[in-house]
Amino acid sequence: MIVRALSALALGLVVIAALAGDWIAPFDPGAQDLANSAMPPGGAHWLGTDDLGRDVLSRLIAGSRTALLGPAAVALGVAVLSTAIGLLAGYRGGWVDSAIMRLVDLVYAIPPLLVAIVVVGVFDGGYPLAIGVLIALSVPADTRMVRSAVLAQRNLAYVEAARTVGLGRGRILFAHLLPNVLPTVVANLLLSFVGALVGLAALAFLGLGVGVGAPDWGRMLAENKGLLDLNPAAMIGPAVLITAVAASVTLLGDRLYDLMSARGRDAGRA
Repeated sequence: MIVRALSALALGLVVIAALAGDWIAPFDPGAQDLANSAMPPGGAHWLGTDDLGRDVLSRLIAGSRTALLGPAAVALGVAVLSTAIGLLAGYRGGWVDSAIMRLVDLVYAIPPLLVAIVVVGVFDGGYPLAIGVLIALSVPADTRMVRSAVLAQRNLAYVEAARTVGLGRGRILFAHLLPNVLPTVVANLLLSFVGALVGLAALAFLGLGVGVGAPDWGRMLAENKGLLDLNPAAMIGPAVLITAVAASVTLLGDRLYDLMSARGRDAGRA
Protein backbone atom coordinates (compact mmCIF):
# COMPACT_ATOMS: atom_id res chain seq x y z
CA MET A 1 0.00 0.00 0.00
CA ILE A 2 2.79 2.43 0.90
CA VAL A 3 4.70 1.59 -2.28
CA ARG A 4 1.60 2.20 -4.39
CA ALA A 5 0.93 5.50 -2.63
CA LEU A 6 4.49 6.66 -3.19
CA SER A 7 4.33 5.58 -6.84
CA ALA A 8 1.07 7.45 -7.35
CA LEU A 9 2.56 10.54 -5.69
CA ALA A 10 5.69 10.43 -7.86
CA LEU A 11 3.66 9.97 -11.04
CA GLY A 12 1.28 12.75 -10.02
CA LEU A 13 4.15 15.18 -9.46
CA VAL A 14 5.60 14.40 -12.89
CA VAL A 15 2.20 14.94 -14.51
CA ILE A 16 1.85 18.30 -12.73
CA ALA A 17 5.34 19.26 -13.88
CA ALA A 18 4.46 18.34 -17.46
CA LEU A 19 1.25 20.37 -17.39
CA ALA A 20 2.48 23.40 -15.45
CA GLY A 21 6.22 23.34 -16.09
CA ASP A 22 6.31 26.80 -17.65
CA TRP A 23 4.89 28.30 -14.46
CA ILE A 24 6.67 26.28 -11.78
CA ALA A 25 10.19 26.06 -13.23
CA PRO A 26 12.40 28.48 -11.27
CA PHE A 27 14.54 29.38 -14.32
CA ASP A 28 14.40 29.25 -18.09
CA PRO A 29 15.55 25.66 -18.82
CA GLY A 30 17.57 26.84 -21.82
CA ALA A 31 19.18 29.91 -20.25
CA GLN A 32 22.98 29.60 -20.00
CA ASP A 33 25.15 31.17 -17.30
CA LEU A 34 28.74 30.13 -17.91
CA ALA A 35 29.92 32.04 -14.86
CA ASN A 36 27.94 29.59 -12.70
CA SER A 37 28.51 26.35 -14.58
CA ALA A 38 28.70 22.93 -12.90
CA MET A 39 27.60 24.32 -9.54
CA PRO A 40 26.56 21.80 -6.85
CA PRO A 41 23.06 22.02 -5.31
CA GLY A 42 22.54 25.08 -3.18
CA GLY A 43 21.21 28.61 -3.10
CA ALA A 44 18.80 29.45 -5.90
CA HIS A 45 19.74 26.30 -7.82
CA TRP A 46 18.27 23.48 -5.75
CA LEU A 47 19.86 20.78 -7.93
CA GLY A 48 22.78 22.86 -9.12
CA THR A 49 23.67 23.66 -12.72
CA ASP A 50 25.12 21.78 -15.67
CA ASP A 51 28.32 22.54 -17.58
CA LEU A 52 26.62 25.42 -19.41
CA GLY A 53 25.21 26.93 -16.26
CA ARG A 54 21.63 25.82 -16.95
CA ASP A 55 19.46 25.10 -13.93
CA VAL A 56 19.13 21.32 -13.54
CA LEU A 57 15.77 21.40 -11.72
CA SER A 58 14.21 23.60 -14.41
CA ARG A 59 15.46 21.27 -17.13
CA LEU A 60 14.08 18.23 -15.30
CA ILE A 61 10.69 19.93 -15.02
CA ALA A 62 10.73 20.91 -18.69
CA GLY A 63 11.83 17.40 -19.67
CA SER A 64 8.82 15.84 -17.96
CA ARG A 65 6.67 16.95 -20.91
CA THR A 66 8.52 14.93 -23.53
CA ALA A 67 9.00 12.13 -20.99
CA LEU A 68 5.20 11.71 -20.87
CA LEU A 69 3.99 12.83 -24.31
CA GLY A 70 6.40 10.76 -26.42
CA PRO A 71 5.81 7.45 -24.61
CA ALA A 72 2.07 8.20 -24.43
CA ALA A 73 1.98 8.62 -28.22
CA VAL A 74 3.83 5.33 -28.67
CA ALA A 75 1.59 3.50 -26.18
CA LEU A 76 -1.64 4.77 -27.75
CA GLY A 77 -0.47 3.97 -31.27
CA VAL A 78 0.58 0.47 -30.25
CA ALA A 79 -2.68 -0.11 -28.34
CA VAL A 80 -4.90 0.89 -31.27
CA LEU A 81 -3.02 -1.14 -33.87
CA SER A 82 -2.34 -4.23 -31.77
CA THR A 83 -5.91 -4.38 -30.46
CA ALA A 84 -7.44 -4.13 -33.93
CA ILE A 85 -5.05 -6.69 -35.42
CA GLY A 86 -5.27 -9.05 -32.43
CA LEU A 87 -9.08 -8.96 -32.42
CA LEU A 88 -9.22 -9.72 -36.13
CA ALA A 89 -6.65 -12.53 -36.01
CA GLY A 90 -8.08 -14.18 -32.91
CA TYR A 91 -11.71 -14.02 -34.00
CA ARG A 92 -11.37 -14.89 -37.69
CA GLY A 93 -8.86 -17.70 -37.33
CA GLY A 94 -7.98 -19.71 -40.43
CA TRP A 95 -5.76 -18.25 -43.13
CA VAL A 96 -6.33 -14.71 -41.88
CA ASP A 97 -4.93 -15.61 -38.48
CA SER A 98 -2.04 -17.55 -40.02
CA ALA A 99 -1.04 -14.73 -42.37
CA ILE A 100 -1.21 -12.07 -39.65
CA MET A 101 0.71 -14.14 -37.14
CA ARG A 102 3.49 -15.04 -39.59
CA LEU A 103 4.02 -11.34 -40.25
CA VAL A 104 3.84 -10.62 -36.53
CA ASP A 105 6.40 -13.34 -35.80
CA LEU A 106 8.73 -11.91 -38.44
CA VAL A 107 8.65 -8.39 -36.99
CA TYR A 108 8.73 -9.75 -33.42
CA ALA A 109 12.09 -11.40 -34.14
CA ILE A 110 13.65 -8.01 -34.92
CA PRO A 111 15.37 -6.29 -31.92
CA PRO A 112 13.34 -3.06 -31.71
CA LEU A 113 15.85 -0.76 -30.03
CA LEU A 114 18.69 -1.79 -32.35
CA VAL A 115 16.54 -1.19 -35.43
CA ALA A 116 15.34 2.13 -34.00
CA ILE A 117 18.95 3.26 -33.50
CA VAL A 118 19.84 2.35 -37.10
CA VAL A 119 16.72 3.85 -38.71
CA VAL A 120 16.68 7.09 -36.72
CA GLY A 121 20.43 7.46 -37.08
CA VAL A 122 20.46 6.89 -40.84
CA PHE A 123 17.43 9.01 -41.73
CA ASP A 124 17.96 11.63 -39.01
CA GLY A 125 14.20 12.00 -38.71
CA GLY A 126 14.18 13.34 -35.19
CA TYR A 127 11.63 12.68 -32.49
CA PRO A 128 8.57 11.92 -34.71
CA LEU A 129 10.50 9.22 -36.59
CA ALA A 130 11.71 7.70 -33.30
CA ILE A 131 8.10 7.51 -32.09
CA GLY A 132 6.91 5.98 -35.38
CA VAL A 133 9.65 3.33 -35.41
CA LEU A 134 8.95 2.32 -31.82
CA ILE A 135 5.23 2.02 -32.58
CA ALA A 136 5.85 -0.20 -35.61
CA LEU A 137 8.27 -2.47 -33.77
CA SER A 138 6.22 -2.71 -30.55
CA VAL A 139 2.92 -3.75 -32.15
CA PRO A 140 3.75 -7.48 -32.62
CA ALA A 141 4.25 -8.31 -28.93
CA ASP A 142 0.96 -6.71 -27.90
CA THR A 143 -0.84 -8.26 -30.88
CA ARG A 144 0.15 -11.73 -29.71
CA MET A 145 -1.22 -11.05 -26.23
CA VAL A 146 -4.51 -9.60 -27.48
CA ARG A 147 -4.94 -12.51 -29.89
CA SER A 148 -4.38 -14.99 -27.06
CA ALA A 149 -7.03 -13.25 -24.95
CA VAL A 150 -9.49 -13.32 -27.87
CA LEU A 151 -8.83 -17.03 -28.49
CA ALA A 152 -9.80 -17.71 -24.87
CA GLN A 153 -13.08 -15.81 -25.34
CA ARG A 154 -14.30 -16.43 -28.89
CA ASN A 155 -16.00 -19.79 -28.24
CA LEU A 156 -17.65 -18.84 -24.95
CA ALA A 157 -21.42 -18.80 -24.62
CA TYR A 158 -21.89 -15.04 -24.93
CA VAL A 159 -20.07 -14.96 -28.28
CA GLU A 160 -22.05 -17.93 -29.59
CA ALA A 161 -25.25 -16.21 -28.49
CA ALA A 162 -24.25 -13.03 -30.34
CA ARG A 163 -23.63 -15.04 -33.50
CA THR A 164 -26.92 -16.88 -33.10
CA VAL A 165 -28.99 -13.69 -32.98
CA GLY A 166 -27.25 -12.50 -36.15
CA LEU A 167 -25.01 -9.71 -34.85
CA GLY A 168 -22.40 -8.49 -37.31
CA ARG A 169 -18.72 -9.29 -36.95
CA GLY A 170 -17.83 -5.70 -36.10
CA ARG A 171 -20.38 -5.50 -33.32
CA ILE A 172 -19.26 -8.82 -31.85
CA LEU A 173 -15.62 -7.72 -31.94
CA PHE A 174 -15.99 -4.26 -30.47
CA ALA A 175 -19.16 -4.45 -28.38
CA HIS A 176 -18.70 -7.92 -26.89
CA LEU A 177 -15.15 -9.26 -27.24
CA LEU A 178 -13.26 -6.00 -26.71
CA PRO A 179 -14.74 -5.24 -23.26
CA ASN A 180 -13.69 -8.71 -22.10
CA VAL A 181 -10.10 -8.38 -23.30
CA LEU A 182 -9.83 -4.76 -22.14
CA PRO A 183 -7.77 -5.65 -19.01
CA THR A 184 -5.10 -7.11 -21.29
CA VAL A 185 -5.26 -4.07 -23.58
CA VAL A 186 -4.86 -1.62 -20.68
CA ALA A 187 -2.00 -3.60 -19.15
CA ASN A 188 -0.28 -3.74 -22.54
CA LEU A 189 -0.78 0.01 -23.03
CA LEU A 190 0.96 0.88 -19.77
CA LEU A 191 3.77 -1.59 -20.38
CA SER A 192 4.22 -0.08 -23.85
CA PHE A 193 4.48 3.33 -22.18
CA VAL A 194 7.29 2.07 -19.96
CA GLY A 195 9.10 0.46 -22.88
CA ALA A 196 8.79 3.65 -24.93
CA LEU A 197 9.99 5.80 -22.02
CA VAL A 198 13.15 3.73 -21.71
CA GLY A 199 13.57 3.39 -25.48
CA LEU A 200 13.23 7.10 -26.22
CA ALA A 201 15.55 7.93 -23.33
CA ALA A 202 18.11 5.47 -24.70
CA LEU A 203 17.89 7.04 -28.17
CA ALA A 204 18.27 10.52 -26.67
CA PHE A 205 21.27 9.31 -24.66
CA LEU A 206 22.88 8.28 -27.95
CA GLY A 207 22.11 11.67 -29.48
CA LEU A 208 19.14 10.47 -31.55
CA GLY A 209 15.55 11.65 -31.59
CA VAL A 210 15.48 14.90 -29.63
CA GLY A 211 17.56 17.88 -30.71
CA VAL A 212 20.83 19.05 -29.21
CA GLY A 213 20.32 20.93 -25.95
CA ALA A 214 16.71 19.83 -25.55
CA PRO A 215 15.60 19.43 -21.91
CA ASP A 216 15.11 15.69 -22.27
CA TRP A 217 15.92 13.27 -19.46
CA GLY A 218 17.82 10.87 -21.70
CA ARG A 219 19.74 13.72 -23.30
CA MET A 220 20.57 15.11 -19.86
CA LEU A 221 22.08 11.75 -18.88
CA ALA A 222 24.46 11.97 -21.84
CA GLU A 223 25.28 15.66 -21.44
CA ASN A 224 25.95 15.49 -17.71
CA LYS A 225 27.83 12.21 -17.41
CA GLY A 226 31.07 14.15 -16.95
CA LEU A 227 29.71 16.07 -13.95
CA LEU A 228 29.55 13.23 -11.44
CA ASP A 229 32.42 14.76 -9.45
CA LEU A 230 31.23 18.37 -9.65
CA ASN A 231 27.43 18.06 -9.53
CA PRO A 232 26.16 14.45 -9.35
CA ALA A 233 22.54 15.67 -9.22
CA ALA A 234 22.79 16.73 -12.87
CA MET A 235 23.00 13.07 -13.92
CA ILE A 236 21.39 11.29 -10.98
CA GLY A 237 18.25 13.46 -11.24
CA PRO A 238 17.10 12.30 -14.70
CA ALA A 239 18.12 8.71 -13.95
CA VAL A 240 15.99 8.67 -10.80
CA LEU A 241 13.02 10.22 -12.61
CA ILE A 242 13.15 7.71 -15.48
CA THR A 243 13.29 4.85 -12.98
CA ALA A 244 10.53 6.30 -10.77
CA VAL A 245 8.11 6.92 -13.65
CA ALA A 246 8.76 3.48 -15.17
CA ALA A 247 8.21 1.76 -11.82
CA SER A 248 5.12 3.83 -11.02
CA VAL A 249 3.44 3.14 -14.37
CA THR A 250 4.25 -0.58 -14.10
CA LEU A 251 2.64 -0.77 -10.66
CA LEU A 252 -0.35 1.20 -11.95
CA GLY A 253 -0.73 -1.26 -14.82
CA ASP A 254 -0.65 -4.24 -12.45
CA ARG A 255 -3.26 -2.63 -10.21
CA LEU A 256 -5.59 -1.71 -13.07
CA TYR A 257 -5.32 -5.20 -14.55
CA ASP A 258 -6.25 -6.80 -11.23
CA LEU A 259 -9.20 -4.44 -10.70
CA MET A 260 -10.56 -4.81 -14.24
CA SER A 261 -10.13 -8.59 -14.22
CA ALA A 262 -11.89 -8.90 -10.87
CA ARG A 263 -14.75 -6.71 -12.10
CA GLY A 264 -15.07 -8.85 -15.20
CA ARG A 265 -15.23 -12.05 -13.16
CA ASP A 266 -17.86 -10.55 -10.86
CA ALA A 267 -19.93 -9.46 -13.86
CA GLY A 268 -19.65 -12.95 -15.34
CA ARG A 269 -20.89 -14.57 -12.15
CA ALA A 270 -23.77 -12.10 -11.94
